[in-house]
Amino acid sequence: QVQLVESGGGLVQAGGSLRLSCAASGRTFSTYTMAWFRQAPGKEREFVAAVTWSGGSTSYADSVKGRFTISRDKAKNMVYLQMNSLKPEDTAIYYCAARYGFPVVSGRAYDHWGQGTQVTVSS
Repeated sequence: QVQLVESGGGLVQAGGSLRLSCAASGRTFSTYTMAWFRQAPGKEREFVAAVTWSGGSTSYADSVKGRFTISRDKAKNMVYLQMNSLKPEDTAIYYCAARYGFPVVSGRAYDHWGQGTQVTVSS
């Protein structure tokens, strides 16, 4: 049973930084892609970033490129999202997700989800 548990959300001022963490357990993730998605009130869930567990290849949504960095620690079974230069429009619930295989941006392709962590950026 795959479990993903997010932490690290909170309230931050515009221009500030936060680091989200996702603890992954329940299987070996060597052939998996790990990703972060977010959903703001009244909006659809959107892809933020993804990383392949084995090779560490990364991909980002255009809206966060250059500001956010996704990484994974294979020894600790952790996935991180470092968020810098935060903007009010980054306010959302952030979800960690996992899927077998290569990265895709559609959330429907991901089999496993965490419970989410709230990020609020004040102006």
